[in-house]
Amino acid sequence: MKTSSFSFDLPSELIAQEPASRRDSSRLLVLERSSGRISHRLVGELPELIQPGTVMILNDSRVRKARLFAAAERSGSRVEFLLLRELEPGLWKAMVSKARKQVPGKRFRFPGGVEGAIVGSDGEFRLVSFSPLVDDAYLEEHGHVPLPPYIRRADTPADAARYQTVYARRPGSAAAPTAGLHLTDELLAALRGRGVEIAELTLHVGAGTFLPIRAERIEEHRMHEEWYSVPEASAAAINRAAREGRPILAVGTTAVRAVESAWRGGAVQTGEGRTALFIAPGYRFRVITRLLTNFHTPQSSLLVLVSALAGRERVLAAYAEAIQRRYRFFSYGDAMLIL
Repeated sequence: MKTSSFSFDLPSELIAQEPASRRDSSRLLVLERSSGRISHRLVGELPELIQPGTVMILNDSRVRKARLFAAAERSGSRVEFLLLRELEPGLWKAMVSKARKQVPGKRFRFPGGVEGAIVGSDGEFRLVSFSPLVDDAYLEEHGHVPLPPYIRRADTPADAARYQTVYARRPGSAAAPTAGLHLTDELLAALRGRGVEIAELTLHVGAGTFLPIRAERIEEHRMHEEWYSVPEASAAAINRAAREGRPILAVGTTAVRAVESAWRGGAVQTGEGRTALFIAPGYRFRVITRLLTNFHTPQSSLLVLVSALAGRERVLAAYAEAIQRRYRFFSYGDAMLIL
């Protein structure tokens, strides 16, 4: 299937540059898979829309302030680094601006007296060695919120809270699992009160989630690995729901990929793993039956995943209606519930 089959035209003014005034005030497009019926609600109405007995899966990964700016040692030019994963103490895999110029041996001055050097490459990524070591405490003090490039402004102190889910606990993501940005503690309490069971897991969002598909055909796309972990209590809750035929709803595509990757031997398995799972039309879902998600960029693995669950034609038709009704798109935009 051609990657271009997942294209759509989006007016630039519909790309959300700021979050909604309240998390749960975002608009919600509801798509019923069986009929293709579309309705329009608000995120705050989720307790009315989600069936009691549903298990709702949340990704509790916490976004690091993983964007750093440095000065090149020789030229003094400003270079941007997005730290993706710490390979060993002091050694990070990173995306670096002007990547072709960033060859092994180049050195940089980072905030707080830290020096860094390119020591290798991994395809389009660079391996960066830091001295002294760069850790989460350093990033919290000197890093920037890694807002995606289609948000055309610098990050602000407000983004440190709003580009983070209210249940984020485990630092490690280089981008937010954005479907969860709409949820509040009060909304989660209301869902529990309606008989919805909450199960948390972790997938640290990296390049596997947010890099675009560059291959002409989606079958040629290869995902980058991301780390995930499923606690015992969450696996037990999900497996019970699967045995009993109750709905299992993932909040975000990262939760889908984590739980589908953990399915082995007829059940979701407890523990850690790394996944490069690419879900495309034709994939047989083992766990997930429903999905809360944002509106995704054209020709992205995220849009392909949503299309695998709900059907490409129905998803693109829903996107067309969302555009016609002036929904807000992408990370800080509105949401979509697939039932």
